[in-house]
Parts: sequence; C-alpha cells; structure tokens
Amino acid sequence: MRTDEGKALAFALARQADVVVESFRPGVLRHLGLDYDSLWEVHPSVIYCSVTGYGQSGEMFQLGGNDLNYQAVSGFLSAFRDAEGKPVISDIPLADYAVGLYACEQVCAALVQRSRTGRGAYLDVASGDLLSSWVGLHAILSKRAAPKDYGMMRKGLLAYEVYETADGHYVALAALEERFWHNFCRAVGRHDWENLHHATALQQPQVHEELKALFLSRTQFEWSELGIEVDCCLTAVEELENWSESLYVTSREIAYTLPYLERKEAPASMPSSPAWHADHTHDLLRKKLHVSDAELSRLQKLGVIPASSS
Repeated sequence: MRTDEGKALAFALARQADVVVESFRPGVLRHLGLDYDSLWEVHPSVIYCSVTGYGQSGEMFQLGGNDLNYQAVSGFLSAFRDAEGKPVISDIPLADYAVGLYACEQVCAALVQRSRTGRGAYLDVASGDLLSSWVGLHAILSKRAAPKDYGMMRKGLLAYEVYETADGHYVALAALEERFWHNFCRAVGRHDWENLHHATALQQPQVHEELKALFLSRTQFEWSELGIEVDCCLTAVEELENWSESLYVTSREIAYTLPYLERKEAPASMPSSPAWHADHTHDLLRKKLHVSDAELSRLQKLGVIPASSS
C-alpha cells in the first residue's frame, strides 16, 4: 500500500465495503490516503474500525505495544501473581485475542445503527480500553459487594483451588457456593469438612494437606468423571497439547470451528473449503474490481500484491 497502485486498489475495495478494519498505528493510513475521513467523503455509510493497543487519543496513543503492555497498563496483569507476588505472564495473549471479539461486537452494533439510520461509523477499538473496562468493573463490584462475592477472598480457599492428581496432572475445584462444596464433601466421604466452606488453607492447614493427599489418590480422569457425576464444580485442567481431544472441546466441536482440525467424515454434499490461511487477493480483485489476469500478473511482479495461493 506504499505504492500508488496498491493505494488505489485498497481504496477501490474499501468504497464497496460494508466494513473496513485496520490495525495500523494511528496516523499511518492518513499518510497513505486511506483513512476514515478520506473514505467517508465518497462512502459515508462505511463502518470503519481501527484496532490498536492504546486507541486514537490520550498520552500513549503513538507508543508501540504488545499484549503484555496492554495487560500491564490496564491493571489486569497485577491481578495474577506467583507465590512471591510477581505478576505472571500468561502463555495466552489475552488482550490480542479479546480485542478481536470486542471489535466484532462494536462492528455489529454499528451495522444495526446503520440499518436504522443509514449512517456509517468510525470505531476506535483499543486493547487497553477493553482490559481496563474489565478491571474497572471488577473494582466497582469489589467495592460495592462483599469481597468474597467477587474474588477478593477466593485465593486460598480450600473450596477454590487447583489440586494435583495421581498422574501429575491437575483439576480445578471451584465449589464457591455452599451446595457445591457439600456435594463434593459427601461424594468423597468427608462430612466433617462440610462446615469449612469458607475456610482458607492458612486457617485449616491440616485439612489443606488432607485435600492435597486426597486428590493425589486418583488420576485426573477419575476426578473428572466424579465432577461429571457429582454437581460440585470439579473439572480437569486440560493441557494445550491435548486440547483438541478434551471432553468439552470435542463435545462442542470447537476444534472444527476455528478451524483447528478437518472433519474425518465430512458429508459428501459439503464442498471442501480453501485453507483458512491462504491468500485470496487475486480472487478478490477479480470478483470485486474485475481486474484482469494480465493486470494481476503485472501487479504481482511489481510487488503490489502477493503471489496467488491457488
């Protein structure tokens, strides 16, 4: 898009689009003549969504950033700490994944508005905004309600803990409500624990050790089966390498929707779809702008568009 040909193609496609989504640093597309104001002049009903880390304004909007930075500035990172109190870096780039969903929500709302008013919209969607709103909501709720209701005292509870199993894996017990804790205690034959629903490991160190020993007496699969049979909020901590074979993912067919796997037995009437990571620039330009094969070849040789994946 730094070439005249590339900018012209991008602008021509955007003029036909219901929604334009971009994730450049603020100001880049204005420099290229592909910003919202330029497009709005010829296409006022367009919905233009800019996805960034820090938004289009404020003290930090021109700074570079990555997922860890957005978690940090929002206060989100401070909520997850190790035994020494140091914030923990997650393997999952939560801000990066969540902001896509946040952008989709905003785009859908803008489409509803356009259907009613005919007006397009400019959407300033930022990862930092999203996580800050989550942290802010948590802060409000923790001020206005009993701390135990919103997680301020969940850490350390016997009934809300991750326990290791006999095969070196883990299960999550989250029996916050009394009935779930009672169901668990009765299922494992420890009625003497039933009055310890709000007890912490610090308050009941002996019971905590007994619980750890109990969970070490069975495998993760055995505990997972118990969690399905008994309504006690007990689930396996699934490992990433076995994600596609886990009970929840397979039963909900989530691996097929991403798409992570190909269906082993696809219906004969279902056409095979192209690889999700393939580049469709050539097909799109043919269909939307009626660009000839000769022109596509020329643009490819100039480096304006990538090589065809087909």
